[in-house]
Amino acid sequence: MAKPNVVTKDELLQAARHCVAEKGVEKTTLKAVAEQANVSQGTVFYHFRTKEQLMIELVQSLCDASWQSLQQRHGSLEEALQAAKDRCGYDSAYHRLFFATLAASLSFQPNRDRLGAMVRQENEHLTVMLASRWGSSPVAGIPTEHWGILMNAMIDGLAVQALLDEDFPKEAVFDSVRRFFAFMTNEGSP
Repeated sequence: MAKPNVVTKDELLQAARHCVAEKGVEKTTLKAVAEQANVSQGTVFYHFRTKEQLMIELVQSLCDASWQSLQQRHGSLEEALQAAKDRCGYDSAYHRLFFATLAASLSFQPNRDRLGAMVRQENEHLTVMLASRWGSSPVAGIPTEHWGILMNAMIDGLAVQALLDEDFPKEAVFDSVRRFFAFMTNEGSP
């Protein structure tokens, strides 16, 4: 029996997280989320008009939770890289969700703008981490803000490659990324 329509958006996002993990992005529907949350489909529709809206809200909540966790622990660049490596893989539910949402959002400007804002926020988080580590850019003419953008693009690019290549050498590549940033800080040789 379905719960009364007293369910929070966060509870529905939790149900959606479970559906994505269990069924994959393609088979996660508003109906599947309603069944997982034990509510009517109308309740889910009240909070999320479309699957795309649900998916973008889910991506936002996962990104926010990841950054909040890192900030609460006063996480380092190494911890951020470790978290990125942990999410990176051939079967990464997070990156499948992110890139499927990205693709669906390209033709709907409000969602495109929202994802753009999320990416800019990640760029800013990374810029702050790099600035606190470096003080100023290690390369003349390259602003620290650009390093945050470059690092985010590098991590997302690695995620795409890992999704497409089951034999992607994740450990070695992320070790190289770590060594690169250590080198840029004069903390060690490449």
